[in-house]
Amino acid sequence: MVNIEELVESLARDAAPVKPAPHPFMLSLRWVAGAVVYLVASLWISGLRPDLMQKLDEPWFVAELASLVLIFIATSLSAAVLVFPDLHQMRKAAWAPVGLFAIFVIVLFFSWRADVPPAPLPMHSFECTVSITLFALLPAAWTFFSMRQFASTHSRWAGSVALLFAFSVGALWLLLHELNNSIIHVIQWHYLPMLGIGLVGWWLGRRFLKW
Repeated sequence: MVNIEELVESLARDAAPVKPAPHPFMLSLRWVAGAVVYLVASLWISGLRPDLMQKLDEPWFVAELASLVLIFIATSLSAAVLVFPDLHQMRKAAWAPVGLFAIFVIVLFFSWRADVPPAPLPMHSFECTVSITLFALLPAAWTFFSMRQFASTHSRWAGSVALLFAFSVGALWLLLHELNNSIIHVIQWHYLPMLGIGLVGWWLGRRFLKW
């Protein structure tokens, strides 16, 4: 018995302290706070679109903005839940982005129906996708780095949601910065690329989040 007690004391003395994992809400809050600081600083440098106050009087623009903000928050929480092997008993939170993306599509559909006569297309096209992607690189990197410290058993899904979170930060930045009223352009070059980004995250998650 004495030997066992000595063995337990020895193991306890030699064991390295382990920091408890944060709750998914706290983990998500960290990512959201970091992204908001990044977004505000970027808008402070790049500037807000000059007609922003006027656009905030348009219901479908507000609905688009609100839907995008909800996707931004939901993907952050989903990614935080997906880093835990048991999803932290929050399976519904992990799947929340699916429903919000469905609402987002409905909002875009009604925005397109309300765009009569259609606003003129801007001169540029894919440059918006490139800008959003470049803007999303930093939040994508810090989110992936943070997620690697956990033990996701849903690596593909976690990677996909993490990149959608980062891309939504970029989409919010461009929505608030770019002077553009064409919903067709926005759908084509701002939001449809999310499908490709999700697939890239699916692949990256398998490579970098698998354990």
